[in-house]
Amino acid sequence: LVRSNDTALNSLLSKLLQDYLEHTNSSAPFQVRSASSNLEIIYVLLMVGLFGFFTVGVMLTNIRARRLEDSHDPYNTYIATDVWHKKDREYFQAKLIENYKLCCVFENQLAVEQPSMQIPEVKSS
Repeated sequence: LVRSNDTALNSLLSKLLQDYLEHTNSSAPFQVRSASSNLEIIYVLLMVGLFGFFTVGVMLTNIRARRLEDSHDPYNTYIATDVWHKKDREYFQAKLIENYKLCCVFENQLAVEQPSMQIPEVKSS
């Protein structure tokens, strides 16, 4: 059973090799195709190379920028600590109290509901 599979595989591979050799020994149009194929491969490799160069450049720039950030930087220290939540809460409470003190209500005496007076009704004709 193993030998029959092995023999079939050998015959398939030899057939593929013969077909390949026939194509390589064929006429000139195949050579033209091969030359254009080489140019296509060079173009693809060039595009992949440019994309890789751009990607590596962005990655290195990002890594360098992160290394330049010092842990003693005031902004990073401010973000890293929890003090800013307390400061924001205190500022919000101070603004709320300030707005409450500035708040005043104006009352329109004519618009206030007065139960002793009747609103005149319009009679339809």
